[in-house]
Amino acid sequence: MTHALPAEFIDQMREMLGDEAPAFLRAMEEPPALALRLNPLRAGAEDAAAAFTKDPVPWAPLGRYLKKDARPGADIAHWAGAYYVQEASAMVSAAVLDAKPGERVLDLCAAPGGKSTQIAAAMDNRGALVSNDPEPARARALAGNLERMGAANAVVVNALPDRLAARWPETFDAVLVDAPCSGEGMFRRDPDARNEWRPQSPAGCAARQREILDCAALMLKSGGRLVYSTCTFNRPENELSILSFLSRHPDFAPEDFAMNGIGPSRDGMLRVFPHRVRGDGHFVAKLRKSGTPRDDTPRRPVPDRDAAALLKRLEDEICPLPDWLAGMRLTRIGDRLLAAPADAPALNGIKVVSPGLWLMRVGRSHIEPEHPLAMALTAARRAAALDDAAAARYLAGEALPVEGPRGWTWVTWRGMPLGWGKQTGDTLKNHLPKGLRRTIILT
Repeated sequence: MTHALPAEFIDQMREMLGDEAPAFLRAMEEPPALALRLNPLRAGAEDAAAAFTKDPVPWAPLGRYLKKDARPGADIAHWAGAYYVQEASAMVSAAVLDAKPGERVLDLCAAPGGKSTQIAAAMDNRGALVSNDPEPARARALAGNLERMGAANAVVVNALPDRLAARWPETFDAVLVDAPCSGEGMFRRDPDARNEWRPQSPAGCAARQREILDCAALMLKSGGRLVYSTCTFNRPENELSILSFLSRHPDFAPEDFAMNGIGPSRDGMLRVFPHRVRGDGHFVAKLRKSGTPRDDTPRRPVPDRDAAALLKRLEDEICPLPDWLAGMRLTRIGDRLLAAPADAPALNGIKVVSPGLWLMRVGRSHIEPEHPLAMALTAARRAAALDDAAAARYLAGEALPVEGPRGWTWVTWRGMPLGWGKQTGDTLKNHLPKGLRRTIILT
């Protein structure tokens, strides 16, 4: 099966780029600029990623280009949440969104989670991040990536944008729409995408993007910001989509920005071309909704009596209470204790994949900490620090010959979390969820 660039696509790019077209077409046949983004919620992330990385990504302070033949996704550091493997230009749109701690942010087309995890890290686990994907399997993968990266302030939902817009009018300080698109920017990273592209693909995608953008506009507060991005090159899905949106929504205006290593936007829009920078194709636009933001800072939540008692047990038996819990609403649901962002919008009527961070299960006379809590912690009452070999065995689901005080033990590698074990004298029993167990090949 051939993977040649479609002739119609080549004509499109020659018309768009003129004299630059030969350089662009050569760049499209070069290897992609693969990268990863360090997780600032993990102390020691840069050291853990050093074996795979080289130059920094100019427009992403935490971005690092990968060395040739690096396999960071197969390393212990990946499963400890030290980094997220992400193409370099894909880091632009979340950087332009510039989410702040304490805001309420929506990532409307979020799977598999690269941009959501970038937003969560920028928010430092304060405020509320709602990450959505309409496809159930992708939404589950999104939740798993947020969990692995230690995002404590995220809610994951699974709904079409119009459903959310009907429930959440004028709700968010910032909305990111990384829209489903024809994927022309992925042609060199995913050669199969070349065969899937059709000349009519841009027009079909643009119609879908119009509907998504209109829903996003409804959910943004006055004074809020909307960032739109695609990984494609054609004008109908990019500049023309934005101009059409502005004609329908006169209460929005473009807002210019600049990205180090790429340059300034024009009329709030910026393109990334692979012959100009070390990154695949990308388009980003930033728009501001008119009006003055209303002050709707949530009050500090007060846990109910049952939740407060369970929180005290968590503190006494499992871990010091992390700072981010101060911004959470605690709720007992059946035999589980949930910490949800206090500023998260109401979820009734919405299919929820993850309503927040599960803290523990409650038995008749005991409590059992949950895996998401392990991945969001930086300290615990009892911890087992594993070397590479022991960490690989733990991730494979093995019990370990480790001595320590009896009870629930936070399992770490280089100070970063892997999950829970239960110490029973000279053995650490493995409580890593079975679906997360995997074989790590040490080199």
